[in-house]
Amino acid sequence: MDPQIENNFKYHAPKPGQPEIYQEIREKAKELAYLIDELAPNSREKSLAMTNLEQSVFWANAAIARN
Repeated sequence: MDPQIENNFKYHAPKPGQPEIYQEIREKAKELAYLIDELAPNSREKSLAMTNLEQSVFWANAAIARN
């Protein structure tokens, strides 16, 4: 068994304090999302920026949950 694979594909129940950290990350990302939405013209690039921002939140939260 590979410990990294096992860790990446299991459920990680939130530890005390983690939900608040997740929320803080989401709030900051939402601020940036609104800024991008306001300043960037509607385009493929804007869509990619939003998608990658969502991915950043996901991966930041995964880093906290997994480690």
